[in-house]
Amino acid sequence: MIWKRIFGRTDRDEGPYAIYNALVAQARQPWFYLDGGVPDTLEGRFEMVMLHAFLVLRRMKALGDPAREVGQRVFDIMFDDMDQTLREIGVGDLSVGKKIKGMAAAFYGRIAAYDEGLDAEKPGVLDAALKRNLFAMAEPSATQVSAVANYLRLADGALATQEADTILAGAIRFPVVPVEENRSVS
Repeated sequence: MIWKRIFGRTDRDEGPYAIYNALVAQARQPWFYLDGGVPDTLEGRFEMVMLHAFLVLRRMKALGDPAREVGQRVFDIMFDDMDQTLREIGVGDLSVGKKIKGMAAAFYGRIAAYDEGLDAEKPGVLDAALKRNLFAMAEPSATQVSAVANYLRLADGALATQEADTILAGAIRFPVVPVEENRSVS
């Protein structure tokens, strides 16, 4: 996999890699873990990457076919990265494929749940999806779940206003994450 990253990269990959790097950087914002209640674990960080990948891919889907192709490339990059991460943390070669399949299935499930939550007319649908998925290994307060749900709605709205060229170049602008009083995010 590492050789593929070094020697297999082409100019057509620059946009998808920039997109993936942008969504990972946003998923690593300290607020999610310090104040948002997301577990600062391998699983919690994976969930945050999936959440932000969902947001970006949702926007790209709305942009039509050329963006969908780039979205597929972002998806491939994300799961290549997950494969490499599993290997780096010592998961055996024979288990990696099964784990990646499980992660992909989980991602598709999250897409359906988060889409339904963002599109729902009823309050609480998104909160329930977040509790079931993002917070499955935690016991967040209702305020924390609500804050992350509000961030998700804000991020979805912010991405919806960004031009296709901006997104496809990887110059994604996510909203600033909330900051608790007396705490700054650097």
